[in-house]
Amino acid sequence: MKIKNIVKLSVICFAFGNLSAQNPWPKTTETAKPWTRWWWMGSAVDEKGLDKQLTTLSKAGFGGVEIVPIYGAKGFENTYINYLSPEWMKMLQFTTDKAKSLNMGVDMAVGTGWPIGGPQVSEQDAATKMIVQTYEIQSDEKFSEKIILKDEKQKDLKTIKLDIVTAYNEKNEAVVLTDKISNDGTLNWKPTSGKWRIYAVFVGKTLQKVKRAAPGGEGYTLDHFSPHATKDYLKTFDKAFGNSNYGIRSFFNDSYEVYNADWTDDFKDEFKKRRGYDVSPYIKYLVGDEENEVAGRIKSDYRETMSELILNRFTKDFTNWAHSKNSKNTNQAHGSPGNLLDLYAAVDIPESETFGSTKFDIQGLKRNVEDINTKEVPDINMLKFASSAANITGKPLISNESFTWLTEHFKTSWSQVKPEAEQIFLSGINHIFYHGTTYTPADVKFPGWLFYASTNFVPENSLWPNIKGLNSYIERTQSVLQNGKSDNEILMYWPVYDQWASPKGKDMAFKIHNIEKWLDPTPFYEDLEKLGKSGYSLDMVSDKMIDEAKFENQNIQVSKNGGSYKVLIVPQLNYLPESTLRNILNLAQNGASVIFQSEPKDVPGNFEVEKRRTFLKSLWAQIPFQQDGNLKSATLGNGKVLLSPDVEKALEYLKIEREKLTDTGLKFVRRQFDGGKYYYIVNHTSKEINQNIPLNYIAKQVALMNPENGEFGAAETQNNLVKVQLKSGESLIIKASETPDNSISKWKYIEKTDSPIILNQTWSLSFKEGGPELPKSKTLTKLQPWTNFTEDASTQSFSGTGVYTTTLNVKKSKADDYLLKFDKLYESAKVIVNGQEAGIVWSNPFEISVGKYLKKGKNIIQIEVSNLMANRIRYMDQNKIEWRNYHEINFVNINYKPFDASNWEVQPSGLDGEIQLIPVYYSK
Repeated sequence: MKIKNIVKLSVICFAFGNLSAQNPWPKTTETAKPWTRWWWMGSAVDEKGLDKQLTTLSKAGFGGVEIVPIYGAKGFENTYINYLSPEWMKMLQFTTDKAKSLNMGVDMAVGTGWPIGGPQVSEQDAATKMIVQTYEIQSDEKFSEKIILKDEKQKDLKTIKLDIVTAYNEKNEAVVLTDKISNDGTLNWKPTSGKWRIYAVFVGKTLQKVKRAAPGGEGYTLDHFSPHATKDYLKTFDKAFGNSNYGIRSFFNDSYEVYNADWTDDFKDEFKKRRGYDVSPYIKYLVGDEENEVAGRIKSDYRETMSELILNRFTKDFTNWAHSKNSKNTNQAHGSPGNLLDLYAAVDIPESETFGSTKFDIQGLKRNVEDINTKEVPDINMLKFASSAANITGKPLISNESFTWLTEHFKTSWSQVKPEAEQIFLSGINHIFYHGTTYTPADVKFPGWLFYASTNFVPENSLWPNIKGLNSYIERTQSVLQNGKSDNEILMYWPVYDQWASPKGKDMAFKIHNIEKWLDPTPFYEDLEKLGKSGYSLDMVSDKMIDEAKFENQNIQVSKNGGSYKVLIVPQLNYLPESTLRNILNLAQNGASVIFQSEPKDVPGNFEVEKRRTFLKSLWAQIPFQQDGNLKSATLGNGKVLLSPDVEKALEYLKIEREKLTDTGLKFVRRQFDGGKYYYIVNHTSKEINQNIPLNYIAKQVALMNPENGEFGAAETQNNLVKVQLKSGESLIIKASETPDNSISKWKYIEKTDSPIILNQTWSLSFKEGGPELPKSKTLTKLQPWTNFTEDASTQSFSGTGVYTTTLNVKKSKADDYLLKFDKLYESAKVIVNGQEAGIVWSNPFEISVGKYLKKGKNIIQIEVSNLMANRIRYMDQNKIEWRNYHEINFVNINYKPFDASNWEVQPSGLDGEIQLIPVYYSK
């Protein structure tokens, strides 16, 4: 068979190299392994259960856990432990001690459930909102109404106060009346003419409580904008922890899901200090629905102030506190009403989040529409907010809450997890947390305790026997992506003021769940998409970061330990602060290259607009643009400034090269290490790729590394071209080094194959573990799923592992290897040949190299197949066997309706179609 006909065989067989070869894989640590969010239901934990589960997680390849206490299971109330109580701290100490003995790490949330809050949050420190009441008054009428708060829900609160009172006439002339109100609410003012509307702003409370709280964690959510609330809140942890951090690596804060929190007690004063004017005369524009320029400017200043307050009063205080405990902190900034880049950058480990399922073009990838949430699709550019902040500021770890609601409960296979994980990696994230694992007492029966919104990474999952395949893949990949530092060449300015200037609404939360409103429709997003597909690598940068940036060693750098960038791109925008433009031009003066997609139209905000606008225009006028083909260019000091609506043309003009490997459809993320570069490459296309691909980096040696099984070898190269063979759904790591290692054997490329051997002989099928009961063994004249045997009711309800066994006679062959290829596998399998474990088959394209385990003559092949939990859960619901009985939300389906699997179809389980044994010949 000629090579053009065997493209589909892909990269399957690899060289370990000779025994003396230096292993090109970086040294792995517990951080490189996947971690999991570990829900403690009711904190009903004990040493026996903790020991058992941590040991199980360690054996399965987990590197650590993140403790999040939540509501408990009914009937176990007498085992609940109050959060941060002495007994709880004792269990925490046992956990960290046991984890350390297993070389695992432990993180924990600073609170139970979410968002941050609890019993220590006083009324004063609770999430705060403005409550607006309006009144009408005329010059010829006596105003007898008292200006007091009418909201019945707030009446018993002691912290309520009247903050702003402003009256407007029909000409929109404003009179601030705040000091004209008596303590009893009497208005001591009367207009001399006309009709007036009075806006009274009270400082109230949202009254939001912690969601999904654990015992001892119930209470108000925190005021993130208060000068003292965060410090007050953390005093409770100081008391519980004392001078120790109890072995906690990082303290974690979940995403900002505080609703209607749009004010704080001293907001008016902070606004004036930060924005330069009193907001009181403009309050109607802030709280009203008018969509005009003044409203947009006032709201922009309001949102910028909110952003600064949450950064300086919550995020930085949280970081400083964690450091006082000799620990790190992890924070999910998304959902916050602030500049996400600055918020992510202010913590040790920025954490993003994926929710829902992505549609990939991978051949044979399972994606049943009825089992997914079609409204929520993870977006790689949303993930880049976290990785950008980390890359720019030199933070080595970027984490992600991963696989929330990937599919309906009990229907997620590890093959569906893999491409989602790969997309996370492609965004620059390198520290995956599964969402997640529920603690279950040692004596609780199947399916154990479960969380309502997760992919169930629990030992009770019938797919657990093969989770090591997924975990090892993630460990190898992360060992590379945590090595060295990011190697992106472009900085892209995020025009946050274009969002803040919207006259609609009031506070603006940048959520992962509404990117179709604030991210997708923007020119900024369009540029991100186009440049990424063209092969450029970039990070997003904020105004604050630009202010801190310097041009050194021919690159733009924000932080000494952070990334170095060849160019700054300012996308098409409306609003740009004059201070940011000045900082950008200073970078250019010092030698930086800058691309503007359009001329900034205006300054944001409402302070001294004309003066600042004039300054912006004068700065722009200082750029000596000359027409240069299809763009305008200017030399400014030692640097270059371009103006071009086509950003890619401008990049070409500056000779900033893209990675042309993306022309094949491959996706990549690149890292630099001392002496070379790593490329993590993924084939999410529907086609097979067997060709030379170009790299921008010319190396003395290129090694190919397979993250699925750890094998490696020296690649065939020609100049900057590297030969790769990747089937749909596969990935590869390329290590391009300045120093060659001649001890590494050549990579084994598939040159040709012989006709496949179809394993259509008789098979035996037995069952080794699972339930509710093991089906009887069977003899199969045709390979088929065990769920095809509908006459045996136990096959319809069984979730666990079935063992398919057959014998095979192999004749003498000149083949270099054999490839065992599955047609349909439900869902993953361990392959054992002649008593030797050949490996785990768990992801597309469902094939494995077995040649070194085969022998001439008779061979015994065992395939231990593990199926989904779905059929057993279906059986339990049909027979009304109680297994979900929790407080709070209890257990819901993917549409947040009461969960019921009794009407589910039986999920096919086992092997189906053909299994082929393909003789393989490698190129010499």
